[in-house]
Amino acid sequence: MESHLSRKKLIVIGGGFAGLNLIQSLKRAPLDILLIDKRNHHLFQPLLYQVATATLSPRDICVAFRELCAKQQNTTVIMGEVVQIDKEERKVILGNGDSFDYDYLAIAVGSKHSYFGNDKWEAFAPGIKTITDALKIREHILTSFEKAERLDSLTETHKYLTFVIVGGGPTGVEFAGTIAELINKTMHKNFRRIRTERARVFLVEAFDRLLPPFDPKLSERTKLDLEKLGVTVLTNHAVTDITAEGVRLGETFIESKNVIWAAGNAIPAVVKTLGVEQDRQGRVLVEKDLSIPDHPEIFVLGDASHLKSKKGVPLPGVATVAVQQGRFLGALIKEELSKKHPPKHRHHGFKYFDKGSLATIGTGKAVCTIGKFNFTGLFAWFIWAFVHIAYLTSFRNRLSVTIEWTLHHLTGARSSRIIHSTIDEKLPKRETW
Repeated sequence: MESHLSRKKLIVIGGGFAGLNLIQSLKRAPLDILLIDKRNHHLFQPLLYQVATATLSPRDICVAFRELCAKQQNTTVIMGEVVQIDKEERKVILGNGDSFDYDYLAIAVGSKHSYFGNDKWEAFAPGIKTITDALKIREHILTSFEKAERLDSLTETHKYLTFVIVGGGPTGVEFAGTIAELINKTMHKNFRRIRTERARVFLVEAFDRLLPPFDPKLSERTKLDLEKLGVTVLTNHAVTDITAEGVRLGETFIESKNVIWAAGNAIPAVVKTLGVEQDRQGRVLVEKDLSIPDHPEIFVLGDASHLKSKKGVPLPGVATVAVQQGRFLGALIKEELSKKHPPKHRHHGFKYFDKGSLATIGTGKAVCTIGKFNFTGLFAWFIWAFVHIAYLTSFRNRLSVTIEWTLHHLTGARSSRIIHSTIDEKLPKRETW
């Protein structure tokens, strides 16, 4: 039996879709794996907006890494943040100074919000990448309704009942549709003073249509479906400023206390310590086998990697790409550990199989592309729901999400509408109730 001292070591930075699928594909491999992540849980990001809009709770889309890896004897989990990678010494260094050596290194750190150089906007327009982000947005949205209920002034109420989502990609579209349903199907039953039909939802996109990667016909259908829900869609509108009072679009100013950023991504700073070429978004230009130039033992996966598709454009930062890259790298490492020749995966490189694109607009409404076929409406929504439930990490997550969606679609109720803080903002005095 091979001694643990002689076994190769793999460090995986980040336990998202790419990192987790890599680890799970190597559960029986004769090597030692160390997973390092800033958080203690795997997050199903595609449904994060549903936590922010009170449809789901955090436990529905999160699973602790230690639970996922409990039966995988070759894997150790450490909660910490990698701040530097030393390629020559083959070490990763954590924020507290701890360092760990490796034979293979997989960097799957995902992405964070990008405000295109306007970082001051983050204070007024939070993005959504983590559970903490989602809970802050949820608290802010729910508290806005509570504040509006206390106000007598229609002018003041208007600010709290106006929602602006910046970015017309899948996240922005799904956010806009869900907030519109929150207003129309849930909140109007629960308040006595505010008239939720006066609430407004804006979806702002700088490009000339929503969902730019999708077929233009699906973009148009998405716009029409959102407008039926009461969403005002503003394409060809670039944000020029965001303040505590609202959003400026050139000469137009939208007063709002609820602005959500869903427009841009950037790569965490640790990737820069590799000292290799990156694109404008900070993604690492990788070789066809996902390794970095001159270092075949270091791989970059998922959102942080830049690899062109057959069409000559970078692969999108979506879950299906990350999942396939994680499994590809697992197969590559197993091949090298077994000393198989020729090294098929190294030689042929990663090939992405595009399973299609999905975006939901609201209850029973979605758009879907699979190959050359486009689907819309209820059928597309069933495809979207099936795919998302199938990709959830645990059986418990799949069951709880199915139950919550069923109850929500039957009754319109949302079970996660708890506000943990108190309203400490001074509001205009109200004379009567």
